[in-house]
Amino acid sequence: MNSLAIRPVRFTLPFLTELIERQRSLALYGLASIALAAVAVAMQAIDPRVLESGVNVWVKPAKFLSSVGIFTLTAAWLFGYIRTERRRSRPMRATVGLILLASTFELVWIIWQGSRGLESHFNEDTTFYALMYALMGIFSVLLVATTLPLAWEIGRRPAAGLSGDFIAALVIGLVLTFALGGGFGIAIAANGGHSVGAEAGAAPLFGWNRSGGDLRIAHFVGIHAEQAIPILAAVAAGVGLTLRARWAVLIAGSLLWAGLAFALYAQAAAGRPLFPL
Repeated sequence: MNSLAIRPVRFTLPFLTELIERQRSLALYGLASIALAAVAVAMQAIDPRVLESGVNVWVKPAKFLSSVGIFTLTAAWLFGYIRTERRRSRPMRATVGLILLASTFELVWIIWQGSRGLESHFNEDTTFYALMYALMGIFSVLLVATTLPLAWEIGRRPAAGLSGDFIAALVIGLVLTFALGGGFGIAIAANGGHSVGAEAGAAPLFGWNRSGGDLRIAHFVGIHAEQAIPILAAVAAGVGLTLRARWAVLIAGSLLWAGLAFALYAQAAAGRPLFPL
């Protein structure tokens, strides 16, 4: 097995160098997004303005900059599991371009609206705002859908030295991110918001609703399948499990992760908070 699949990831200079070598554009974009997220967090202490919901105007920019940063950095790292000669193929260049385009459209609109003290999501106060919200939804779906061509390329043309179970973990994680993360994202839009039932209180860091259901929790779990499932497979290999045991862990872990996401969605849809007040 390629040692890149199982070694602990440490955010050192060599790691960052390798990340950039795997996919330079996505890596630099992701690092810039994380840096801007830190600025947005700092702005919350400087700018006291709040939205009608009572949340500081810089909270949503900080969250989405962080989310996009993690998504693009993950994609950059996963490019390293594709054969070197295929990383700059036309489908992969198109995938990178779509990630950058969709991410930029979303972030620019969210930051712009936040800086003006206005909602970016579910804002249909004017025809223009409604159009931008609709476009943002389209770009969100396209962004999550970029996991599919990446999964296809890894599955068909993986880098040399990767074991079958780790390749499967990469593909399963990416597909689950699309199916669960994207699916629950659409469910939030169809619901007209993330809350179901009463809305009051916020969980630390994430801001999840603590009085009623919050569909964002299931969406969060779904989106991060692309990290969780490969990490699970890497840990199983790292502790020395047999190939048969690694496959069993992968299948069970994937089913449990998907089951957890659906259970969290069902709980939220019923109006029950995960972290009640």
